[in-house]
Amino acid sequence: MHMTIRARVKGGRFEPLEHLALPEGREVMLTIVDEPSDKDVAVAIKAAGGWKGTGSTRRLIRNLYASRLVRTRPEPRL
Repeated sequence: MHMTIRARVKGGRFEPLEHLALPEGREVMLTIVDEPSDKDVAVAIKAAGGWKGTGSTRRLIRNLYASRLVRTRPEPRL
């Protein structure tokens, strides 16, 4: 059986927001899909196009990989 319902977390438990036609004690598997908050959506919209004007894509990728090779940690003493 496949069913999608809305629920609220209260006290660390899921509280269904609608009636469930399931017998008491029935074990089920939950898949949780967290909806993005308005703040998350606003941040994503603000960040859109952030790489615009950085030059060619190949150069950008090359620079990203090159920056990963820069050592920022001190040499360990043995």
